[in-house]
Amino acid sequence: MTLLYEGKAKQLFTTDDDNVLRLVYKNDATAFNGEKHDVLDGKGQLNNAISALFFGVLEAEGVQTHFIEQISDTEQLVRPTEIIPLEVVVRNITAGSLARRLGWEEGKALSKPIVEWYYKDDALGDPLVNDDHIAALGVAKVEELEEMRKRALDVNNVVLDLCRKANLLLVDFKLEFGLQEDGTLLLADEVSPDTCRFWDAKTKEKMDKDIYRYGLGSLQAGYENILSRIGGVVHD
Repeated sequence: MTLLYEGKAKQLFTTDDDNVLRLVYKNDATAFNGEKHDVLDGKGQLNNAISALFFGVLEAEGVQTHFIEQISDTEQLVRPTEIIPLEVVVRNITAGSLARRLGWEEGKALSKPIVEWYYKDDALGDPLVNDDHIAALGVAKVEELEEMRKRALDVNNVVLDLCRKANLLLVDFKLEFGLQEDGTLLLADEVSPDTCRFWDAKTKEKMDKDIYRYGLGSLQAGYENILSRIGGVVHD
């Protein structure tokens, strides 16, 4: 097995099958573009389990993903893709950079989801871009953007439904997509509290990476709560 890629929270390895890669979730926690970094026991295991749950439900609902199966506490098998260097962010409630950028109070429910694009470039801090910027950068075709937007909203609908049943608010989330060799677009990366903001529906308690980002308590406890709630809904 050869290491193909290592990011802040995951490693990607080859396998004996050219059509299958091994994705390993690490215990690393980072925030503020890597300025804050710790290794937290059990984090990789929790993200792997949560992401596998979400991917399984999304696949069942007709959303094509790179996920094949979970093979251990920290590992998944996934389909290889060429990642499009864009993060697709869907927002249902004001928080984070959206609230800061527009001077909105955190926690305001939006009348409809807002979809944003961010150019994946660590050196630039993953800047917010629009369709014209993306065309100038040449990183995605118009039809690919349209399909990514549609699928991101499909993901939003599926995960919102799960969250309602689990007494959670899906505040916002970021997705990444990749292309297979034949041009098929797949949802890639992960769907976890590292990439989604989850709040308790009643108390508005944060149960995602903001716990670590802002020093609000035990990240693992928050992620375990998410796993328990979502797992309870999926396996009901």
